Amino acid sequence: MTLYVHGRRARSTRRRTFAVIAVLTLALTAGATVALLRAAASDAAEDAGGAVIEQDRIVATGSADPAPMDEGKAGTDPALAGVDAELARRVSSAQGAAAAEGVVVAITSAKRSAEEQQALVDAAITRYGSQEEASRWVLPPEASSHVTGLAVDVGPTEGALWLGEHGLDFGLCRAYANEMWHFEMLPEGTSTCPPMHEDSSGGW
Repeated sequence: MTLYVHGRRARSTRRRTFAVIAVLTLALTAGATVALLRAAASDAAEDAGGAVIEQDRIVATGSADPAPMDEGKAGTDPALAGVDAELARRVSSAQGAAAAEGVVVAITSAKRSAEEQQALVDAAITRYGSQEEASRWVLPPEASSHVTGLAVDVGPTEGALWLGEHGLDFGLCRAYANEMWHFEMLPEGTSTCPPMHEDSSGGW
């Protein structure tokens, strides 16, 4: 005997119910697959030397999207941990002034260990295909100002441009013409920034 519900066969209702369940199951399976792929990609990036290379910019993994500094507490940007105290003070002052103008100057990389710096060198050689080309973008640990805590890299682009224009007011200078994000302290006893190096290859 066939049952009717509101003038329609019950078996038709069951078919639609089964169809809805099937669609939901497929959607949940697809979502889980995407999540697994993203996790695998993240693990692969970490296993590839602990470095990220973004458009000719080499930064330590995890520093590409830094938290903004607490504007109410100068010098509290955790990304400045380990850098020279005077450099941290100057950068923090610049961050505060930039924030007052609505510009974010975020630290993308600062103090690095020798191991982290070597990982960046290895990643650059892999990317550019030779040590000669990689040397234009990264220095070995023994020559890097990041390892000694005397350099910071900043972002985003607007923030780097702002600091490039106003850095001298805070005793900060760009060091390399091909790295708009890399800043070091104004040399002691000088009032103007020294000429920029074309790139970092001369430091090898």
